[in-house]
Amino acid sequence: MAQKAEETRFELQKDRMLRAAARCFNEKGYSGTSLKDVAKLLGLTDAALYYYVRTKEELVYLCYLRAAAVGREAMQRAQSEGRNGMDTVLRYLRYHINILVGSRGPIAIMSEIPSLKPEHRAEVLELSRQHSAMFERILRSGIDDGSIAPCDVRMTGNAIMGSINWIPKWFHGDPEMGRAIAENFPTILAKGLRPGAD
Repeated sequence: MAQKAEETRFELQKDRMLRAAARCFNEKGYSGTSLKDVAKLLGLTDAALYYYVRTKEELVYLCYLRAAAVGREAMQRAQSEGRNGMDTVLRYLRYHINILVGSRGPIAIMSEIPSLKPEHRAEVLELSRQHSAMFERILRSGIDDGSIAPCDVRMTGNAIMGSINWIPKWFHGDPEMGRAIAENFPTILAKGLRPGAD
């Protein structure tokens, strides 16, 4: 029981660290962020931070794994609940954006992949490819069931994913703005997918 409680505390603190790191990386970039910056934001000593991560490269890698996991979670939930292609797209956008602008944010923008070690870079790129391919399959299913207008699924997927993934760059935690983004962005991003849309 005590060990499980300790593991839970560790995971909660690690998640808090990754949210703080994401904020720093999103605001100042990889080169402009140090482990000291993250420790200071968390109110920790450098030594306490080293309990969770040893290098800045490892920290950004863990941030990117978290970003991939969040996107996958939103996608899988949408796929399990969606009634057709368009409904699945809207659910995915809603779930993913709610995480980005809600209490689980910020999520790191995957803009510093070249700074990763080769094995970490390959893993993160593969996760990104899998996510994009999954979204493209949803778009194709919507085209097949008639809920989404015919489109180039690769270009459409890239445009929508790019819009979502860039939200953490300009959203800085204002709750009212977060609510507006969560309410309006799914409709805005999916509007052009509807059959008959101009």
